[in-house]
Amino acid sequence: MRGTLHHIELYVKNLKQSKEFWGWLLNELGYTHYQEWNAGISYKLDATYIDIVQVEDNYSMPDYHRKHIGLNHLAFHGENKAFVDEITEKLKEKNVPILYLDKHPYAGGPDYYAVFFEDPNRIKVEICAY
Repeated sequence: MRGTLHHIELYVKNLKQSKEFWGWLLNELGYTHYQEWNAGISYKLDATYIDIVQVEDNYSMPDYHRKHIGLNHLAFHGENKAFVDEITEKLKEKNVPILYLDKHPYAGGPDYYAVFFEDPNRIKVEICAY
């Protein structure tokens, strides 16, 4: 267990919208509903959990941007190329824009198979397969 990720907590502008996005995505990745409270929801996979929390109004500005100091993106293992392709199609069905579409699925390089996209708060997410 030493060194493995315990949890991630993401503060979001619109909890309802983020619950729909992250609930679907994390379920696809094998996470299950873990906890829920007035200001948030949590999903768990093995010993790791991810909290999605409504940001307090007085902290909602400025908007998040991945190129500022702090979190750039979250990357998840996608098991295999077929899973990455399946998620890509589901993202398109949900009208989630795919980043780097001109290089997809090799935007990370010729030996790196992945899909890159953004959550409703513009947090970049990646699902990759080797």
